[in-house]
Amino acid sequence: MILDIINKKANKYELTKEELETILLGYLNDEVKDYQMSAFLMAICINDMSDSEVFALTDIFIKSGDVLDLSFIDEIKVDKHSTGGVGDKTTLIVAPLVASCNVPVIKMSGRGLGYTGGTIDKLESIPGFKVDLTEEEIKKQAEDIGIVITSQTKDLAPLDKKVYALRDVTATTNSIPLIASSIMSKKIAGGADKIVIDIKVGSGALIKTKEEAERLSSLLIKIGTYYQKEVRTVISNMDRPLGHNIGNKLEVLEAIDVLKGNVKGELLNLSLELATKMVSMGKGISEEEAMKEVKENLENGKALNKFIEFVKYQHGNIEELEINAKVYNIKANKSGSLKDINALSIAKLSESLGAGRKSKDDEIDYNAGVIIKKEIGNEIKEGDVLASLYTNIDNPNFNLERIFEIS
Repeated sequence: MILDIINKKANKYELTKEELETILLGYLNDEVKDYQMSAFLMAICINDMSDSEVFALTDIFIKSGDVLDLSFIDEIKVDKHSTGGVGDKTTLIVAPLVASCNVPVIKMSGRGLGYTGGTIDKLESIPGFKVDLTEEEIKKQAEDIGIVITSQTKDLAPLDKKVYALRDVTATTNSIPLIASSIMSKKIAGGADKIVIDIKVGSGALIKTKEEAERLSSLLIKIGTYYQKEVRTVISNMDRPLGHNIGNKLEVLEAIDVLKGNVKGELLNLSLELATKMVSMGKGISEEEAMKEVKENLENGKALNKFIEFVKYQHGNIEELEINAKVYNIKANKSGSLKDINALSIAKLSESLGAGRKSKDDEIDYNAGVIIKKEIGNEIKEGDVLASLYTNIDNPNFNLERIFEIS
């Protein structure tokens, strides 16, 4: 039976929901082997899936575990997701911005597996910050201050977790239907009413082309419509790192700088765009009205105060957020104009310094990371500092030409 299902997808036929359940739930229950599921996932990557298959897949993922009940909050709950990028600390900026506009944010985030840490890793880099909240704590905090970011308290979409772990090691991560089902199953199981999704596209992202990003956007919106959830998307550039800081503590510090009004450019602009969409959806107002309110709360300090309140409520101490690492500088070996900063190379460098993990059990050095000192288009002189490396590793290796293009 399992072989028949794999062959059917390999021969470009559409699968029924029952067939999808047979192989996927069989895999969840260890009745289907890794090699069989790998063959099935590769067949999906090669032959794609129909919309009805994607809806069925998402439903199977959702129903494989728990669904979070956020009905204790009367207001519309808006969640935000990013497909992942280098230096992407937007959640740390967007969540307090949105909450400061009286739109509740209850977000379940994960730890990172790869070049840089996830949102939970970044928050854990704040001394004392508590990421593992009970459902009672989530409810009380949401009612008291309107913002919660926690690691998963329930077993949400466990089938997706198991399938994703296999995709990660079998070169089957770039299937648009699999990406869409993975994202939406977790967001719907997490109790969101409306969802904003930041689709990263470029060399430092999972999605490499604008065409793929647009297909993913369309599919995410279709899945949302199927589940009567409004979905809005943003397609953002990940050919270059987002902001200047890459690494856990470093990214928290940059997020605080944005909330203080000290940072301009792409990181600020994207954060404002995402927050605007969330506030617009949460309040049922136009994006123009929402943008005005979001900008006001950035400028008047309400968003920063909400971030401080949120961190304190989860027992974090921002005052003790200090970088304890050796600093090494990357200096320009020639003069010219800075043409490019390669996001993927920066990400790999940051991981090598200790900021990321290759397996779930690896320890992260929260102090490790990179601060980029120059902008695209800057005139560079030989000997100028292009970036500072923070690490507790002696004499770290880096390839200047792979990271910075000067001509």
